[in-house]
Amino acid sequence: MRVALMGQAAFGAEVLKGLVKQGREVVGIFCPPDRGGKADPLKEAAQDAGVPVFQPAHLKDQEAYAQMVALKADLGVLAFVTDIVPARVFNAPRLGSICYHPSILPRYRGASAINWAVINGETKTGLTIFWVDEGIDTGDILLQKEVEVGLNETTGAVYFDKLYPLGVAACLEAVALVAAGRAPRISQDHSKATYDPPCDEKVSTLNWSKPGRQVFNFIRGCDPQPGATTTFRGEKVKLFNAAFLEESHSAKPGEILEVTDKEIKLAVAGAAILITRFRTKDLGKVKAPEFIQAKKPEKGEKFGG
Repeated sequence: MRVALMGQAAFGAEVLKGLVKQGREVVGIFCPPDRGGKADPLKEAAQDAGVPVFQPAHLKDQEAYAQMVALKADLGVLAFVTDIVPARVFNAPRLGSICYHPSILPRYRGASAINWAVINGETKTGLTIFWVDEGIDTGDILLQKEVEVGLNETTGAVYFDKLYPLGVAACLEAVALVAAGRAPRISQDHSKATYDPPCDEKVSTLNWSKPGRQVFNFIRGCDPQPGATTTFRGEKVKLFNAAFLEESHSAKPGEILEVTDKEIKLAVAGAAILITRFRTKDLGKVKAPEFIQAKKPEKGEKFGG
């Protein structure tokens, strides 16, 4: 079976390496153009494996379509694709294309599925390999895997420790099912679908008035990107590496309860949180001791408006 792989970064590279190890005939890979003179890891892996590399500016370009058609692939595999893939490209392979998505579809469609699952306090999430159609994560399901989300885990931890390795394995399993003619096509229950916008700067502002656990979930859901945004002395600050404490106090949400050499304890409704990493415009992303030394925060001062 001839496979065309579309993807990028380490995830795409690991899927390619797995396909090659399986003995699959990978006829070409599509990845973003080089940026800053640095090649994408998927491109490097393809070059090492002797697989043709295609880097159109956008997958919607005529160039990308012509390249895909010329490959005469049986199956397209989307492994971490952030570009818009038009129907004529994903339908060009004989059997169509399949795609990795880090949620249990139809819940959490969209580009930031893990972020929102963590922000919403989900205790379980997972991944889906689905058949690509013209909707946003709306195609028929091929397979799904579920993972638990720890109460203190960040988006980064859920992805890198769980959904990254499981996702690579799931992509390989899905290709094997397609090759064996045993890949299902299970329609999604669209009545249960949810969709969230990208978790970016537009939605990263922390609302201190929410219950303490929700504030904590928002911080860990925005960690490592885009970072939960608040202010301190009128300056924008991002918070990372939070810990939740069951603690009573009479302080207002966002108020500093304690400053130590290693961390800052902040009040939230009905509890407290410890913050051990910050990002500011002048300091960049730093550990708490550096932030404390530079800003000299004091007990009673407040983060947020």
